[in-house]
Amino acid sequence: MSRPSDAFDRGFEDPSGPESPRLGPLEWLRWAWRQLTSMRTALLLLLALAIAAVPGSLIPQNSADPNGVVAWKQSNPGLVDVANSLQLFDVYTSAWFSAIYLLLFLSLVGCVVPRLTHHVKAMRAAPPRTPSRLGRLPAYRTAEMRGDAEHALLVGERLLRRHRYRVQRYGSSISAERGYLRETGNLVFHAGLVGVLVSVFVGGGFTYTGQRVLPVGQTFVNEQQAYDSISTGRFFGDSSLQPYAITLDSLSVKYEQHNLAALGEPIDYTAKVTTQVRGQQPQHRIIKVNDPLTIGGSQVYLLGNGYAARISVRDTKGKLIYGGTVPFRPQSNTMTSLGVVKVGSATPKQIGLIGFLYPTAQKLTTGALTSIYPDLENPVVTFNVWTGDLGSGAQNVYTLDTTHMTQVAGPTTKVKGIELTPATPTATLPNGLGTVHLDGITRFAALDIHHDPSQGWVGGFVVFTVAGLITSLLVPRRRMWLKVTDEDDELRLEYAGLARGDDPALERAVTEFAEEHRGALEADPGPLARTPVGV
Repeated sequence: MSRPSDAFDRGFEDPSGPESPRLGPLEWLRWAWRQLTSMRTALLLLLALAIAAVPGSLIPQNSADPNGVVAWKQSNPGLVDVANSLQLFDVYTSAWFSAIYLLLFLSLVGCVVPRLTHHVKAMRAAPPRTPSRLGRLPAYRTAEMRGDAEHALLVGERLLRRHRYRVQRYGSSISAERGYLRETGNLVFHAGLVGVLVSVFVGGGFTYTGQRVLPVGQTFVNEQQAYDSISTGRFFGDSSLQPYAITLDSLSVKYEQHNLAALGEPIDYTAKVTTQVRGQQPQHRIIKVNDPLTIGGSQVYLLGNGYAARISVRDTKGKLIYGGTVPFRPQSNTMTSLGVVKVGSATPKQIGLIGFLYPTAQKLTTGALTSIYPDLENPVVTFNVWTGDLGSGAQNVYTLDTTHMTQVAGPTTKVKGIELTPATPTATLPNGLGTVHLDGITRFAALDIHHDPSQGWVGGFVVFTVAGLITSLLVPRRRMWLKVTDEDDELRLEYAGLARGDDPALERAVTEFAEEHRGALEADPGPLARTPVGV
């Protein structure tokens, strides 16, 4: 059943009245702004933002996992064009995600600013006047007793102030109000959301994420060209990289050796590193899978490990034409790994080697090799040999473009592929190309380096938001009135309360205040003390 005031709030509708005037451009803009800044729209946009973020967790992102993006494209070639057109590999910087983000920001700001202004005015204003008919309020109590009306009002005012009510005297009545902290918490909650959005937007511009495969004994210097791959924010510059260096001293891996069902599964990785920050002494640190290293405002995560072979190639005259540590990417749980050697200085044709590393090699019935255990128990490195043009420009170190090359050793040729072991580390390349030598095998650590200056700000605003939400849920907004009527030396006391929103404790609060007030008057009737006649 509607209240009489509902019609007043809505306005009277006269079906026979004149038509409403047409809205002009300015009126339409005002209407759109009111819709955008409504709380309902803000909630819908917040839900839309959460839904829009789902593809970013299901599909690899260029900013976080560029290798995963390449693998996804290879596994789903038919969906690549669709994904690119929808910017699904860059969800969080896409036009449609940014549009939702911006609209949510505007909606929250439009909600908070007017409410903040109204809230400040309400806090500075006196509590409202006492209603003429308190008995119509949802929580109401009465009592009668002999006493002094002025004293009864003073005692009531003192009690209400003790319970942290803002009190205003209106003749023979008192109006009191409390719970403005509820609206303050609500505003803090929304302001915290705005702070999170701003922090993520601004901080994201200075964020960078890079990957580096670092063999044992080598040093990573925090420079842009030292990363294997790096994704940066829109405000990134060379000054964003703090000067530090990380040397991988050792990398130990523990494998399961007792449970046959999980034999060879990695149990733990531990990387021992030496860090050097400019102007500071070197420090020995440890990085584990779930325990990143914090240095220079960045977090360095240990994502995985693999093997790297130290390979040297010499021409027929014994001149060194290639020497380096080649990372081999794991292809199986037993660490059968793939690596590529590119000898660009070889003449007259360049040389390319596609190799496989088997940590614990064993021959199959077909004669092919496989690894049966991930640790270095019986290591073997094999190479297929190609000659020709390696190409120019930036290339993937883990692949060999054989478009302009000819295979001269391997399965599809009459020449058997090269096989190297620690016991037989040297082999002759076919067609008088020289020799290749296995100088050793070590491990590498796959590091992911993430720098996000907004993390602290986002965490602070999240705490701010949660505190505001809890406050707005737990603090009741409540008004209380006391009215004293003197009728022939007999006082009629009226107590009433009204809540803004749901307040199941309102009636109890009014009852407790009435009992406390009457008890105080009975204990101290005032200058015109009389005996109570009833309640």
